[in-house]
Amino acid sequence: MTATRPILIFAIVLGVAMAANGVFMLINPALWYSAVPGVERTGLFNQHFIRDIGLLYMAIGAAFAGGSLSPTHRVLLWASAATWLTAHALFHFWEVAAGICGPEALRVDFAAVTLPAIFAILLTLWAMKARIA
Repeated sequence: MTATRPILIFAIVLGVAMAANGVFMLINPALWYSAVPGVERTGLFNQHFIRDIGLLYMAIGAAFAGGSLSPTHRVLLWASAATWLTAHALFHFWEVAAGICGPEALRVDFAAVTLPAIFAILLTLWAMKARIA
């Protein structure tokens, strides 16, 4: 058995997780703001902004799920999601480098910010390699 099926299932699971986070942000931004570790240190509660980003997370989730189902569009969809997730993670690193946050922020944010970006990059690279093969 090739690795294709487990990778596609993983991408769907990642997509569902991203979309679920987006739905949570849309439905109850105040609870999301207080429940997610590290968010409160990033600034004051802004319901509109949280919902804007929630829509983005739903789109990212759809990109991972859609790419899992469509080999033709996989690289484009996954690379698009990877671009935003990576930029988001790099922004968190910049905040630490600029002294806005302490280095502990990277540990707190790792599972929700950096790890999804790493997964998205790896999925995209896998899809690019599979496309060439």
